Amino acid sequence: MAIASINPATGEKVKEFAPFDDAEIEKRLKHAENASRKYRRIAFSQRSEVMEAVAELLLQEKNKLAEIITLEMGKLFVRACRFYADNAERFLEDEAAQTDAARSYVRYQPLGPVLAIMPWNFPFWQVFRFATPALMAGNVGLLKHASNVPQCALAIEQILCRAGFDEGVFQTLLIEPEEVEKIIGDSRVKAVTLTGSEKAGSAVASAAAREIKKSVLELGGSDAFIVMPSANFESALSTAIKARTINTGQSCIAAKRLFIADEIYDEFLDQFVDRMRALKVGDPKDPSTEIGPLATEQILQGVHDQVRKSIAAGAKLLTGGNRIHGPGFFYEPTVLVNVPRESPVYREEVFGPVASIFRVRNADDAIAMANDTSFGLGASAWTNNPEEQELFTSDLEAGMVFINAMVASDPRLPFGGVKRSGFGRELGAAGIREFTNTKTIWIS
Repeated sequence: MAIASINPATGEKVKEFAPFDDAEIEKRLKHAENASRKYRRIAFSQRSEVMEAVAELLLQEKNKLAEIITLEMGKLFVRACRFYADNAERFLEDEAAQTDAARSYVRYQPLGPVLAIMPWNFPFWQVFRFATPALMAGNVGLLKHASNVPQCALAIEQILCRAGFDEGVFQTLLIEPEEVEKIIGDSRVKAVTLTGSEKAGSAVASAAAREIKKSVLELGGSDAFIVMPSANFESALSTAIKARTINTGQSCIAAKRLFIADEIYDEFLDQFVDRMRALKVGDPKDPSTEIGPLATEQILQGVHDQVRKSIAAGAKLLTGGNRIHGPGFFYEPTVLVNVPRESPVYREEVFGPVASIFRVRNADDAIAMANDTSFGLGASAWTNNPEEQELFTSDLEAGMVFINAMVASDPRLPFGGVKRSGFGRELGAAGIREFTNTKTIWIS
């Protein structure tokens, strides 16, 4: 796969990059190893000062960076920098334990160089979601970004260097996917994290396991969006549209399967279809655009294949279902009902503006259907009934459950899933501790 920027709105190649050769990769691994020895001893106050500078640079240059992101794919998010600059030391302070020792406690220490394999759909936020806690914990980062967002990868490295991080603390690796396993196997790399597909996660986890190295996986999702009769109808409806179409549906935590209570199903479905049909599809640089292009021709074709195969299996198409002809990778906002259990749209993650809507009898029925998937990332449930709220939070098989709100990633809370949506956590106190040595100290 070429390492290149291709404008998804036009299909035109903007810029291409030559992959690093073995000598360049070796040089960067040495830089990471050397930087790790020094950086792990730098005080939290120093790390915080530089991370605050990163946040300031991101804000100052947001317009320029937004152009790169829009050109390649994704969005900008800054809050994580300041959150961990303010809280990392507290999250990682020594924890006293009551034992028979004169003194015993737990200490969190950095592991060293961590390889991050990041996706294209949120090319800044996904990286900072890893980099900010990892660097604040005293690790150093090696970024293997998606092949279609190389300019975003290089811009992130430059921002961190300009803010004051020493050489080797954070480096981009412009490498082909087949180089990843070799780097995971390098003894200087101490851990690996990936945000991506099931297939990529399985390959990375297997490679890390062979080397007995820590890995964190944030993989796909087929998130449920449940609406019960007691919910605020308009709030649930408008949020459902946003939750399904955010980033043109190319989000692991997008609401992909909607489960609507029988009592309100017909009205909800009619209004949902009307609003999906009315969404403006067009140039992502146009402020009035509500649905932009899919990121690549391959993704567009994959979404279309899933829709057509599901219709052939018995799903009913209410709107959309086709590529929009012309330049760029645009797909119509699509709504399906009567989706068979064994069809692609039911069983697979759909990474585009395609919603599947199901009628459910009650909360128990919604939970059973929501859990009938190999994924378990997030879920959103809309109800003002306290008993139903408790039922959804306890029984939905997901790493995150949001009540009367859209699933989102927030630096203050752990982010991650269960089942085939991955393991480990990003963000919050749990996220910063993932890439630390939880060291027991016993002093007699």
